[in-house]
Amino acid sequence: MNRREIVVAPIVHVLGARPNFVKAAPVIGALRAAGADQAVIHTGQHYDARMSEIFFDELGLPEPDVNLGVGSGGHAEQTAALMVGLEREFTSRSPALVIVYGDVNSTIAAALVAAKLHIPVAHVEAGLRSFDMTMPEEVNRRLTDQLSDLCLVTSPEGIGHLANEGVPVERAHLVGNPMIDTLLANLDSFDTAKVRAAHGLPDRYVLATMHRPANVDAPQTAAALVRHLHGVADLADLVIPVHPRGRANLLAAGLDDHDRVHVLDPLGYIDFIAAVRGAAAVVTDSGGLQEETTILGVPCLTVRPNTERPITITHGTNRLVTFEELVPAARKALESGAQAGERKPPLWDGHAGPRIAEVVMTYLGENGALG
Repeated sequence: MNRREIVVAPIVHVLGARPNFVKAAPVIGALRAAGADQAVIHTGQHYDARMSEIFFDELGLPEPDVNLGVGSGGHAEQTAALMVGLEREFTSRSPALVIVYGDVNSTIAAALVAAKLHIPVAHVEAGLRSFDMTMPEEVNRRLTDQLSDLCLVTSPEGIGHLANEGVPVERAHLVGNPMIDTLLANLDSFDTAKVRAAHGLPDRYVLATMHRPANVDAPQTAAALVRHLHGVADLADLVIPVHPRGRANLLAAGLDDHDRVHVLDPLGYIDFIAAVRGAAAVVTDSGGLQEETTILGVPCLTVRPNTERPITITHGTNRLVTFEELVPAARKALESGAQAGERKPPLWDGHAGPRIAEVVMTYLGENGALG
């Protein structure tokens, strides 16, 4: 790739939620080094500054060229608002390529709009599958992959999933995981002692994050979850930064009624991963956290019936648990301690961003978008 070549029309990155920012940082940096003209659209899907703006500051991301300020809402309402705003931006910017990340509503909205405007789409984190179509994220990722001209795959099984769904082999590229690029680049910044001191946390704790609709949206389910989280707190202090989604239901169910439960506001990336790094175990329903604990060697209990990231089980520290299995599994994890996976997933080596930039610039060169 000739670094003096530049993209004639901009590459537009569409970002809407915390995991998008963490994945995008190394991609944007690598494309900048390759001479690409880029623009960043922040959809405002995560509208709390602690869930969005702080990540731009901490990860060295450029200021968004525009913030659509879409905010929360039902799936139809939010996706429709995203599509209206994104169509306006894409029409005015005429991008050479739209890059989308993960599986949030911003991702599928951008892919739909770009496809109908005949703008190529690249999907970072393509090929992940839970095979659970009751999850909105599974619908988003499947449809986004069908609309994408470049499917940028983070783990080997994704290539097979795309092939099974009829995605042409030349569209799929195994590039590794840019979220791990960000993690490894910031290892020296994750100061667990500082986070403990700032929030009055004990030396030994379990960290929890819960936000999936299936776990927190129904008051009865949220109440059952809280009972089992209290069971974990009987074993060790439980630290839980509470995501805006589900906060009301979890607190109404008495989440903070246990003396050893520490309810925190959402944390920035650096403080959050520092807290994860220092945890004796993690309880979560997050996708990205399954990956981050795999590299950090922290036992991870994922409160879901399935995962689109099975490589975190075969190569990492992750285990799927039901509500009823949570406390026994937490007891076992606390007794066993940190056990980093013997094998790290292929290409989770801190260089996914440059590999993605190479694929993107090659594609643009072949399609006449470099000058």
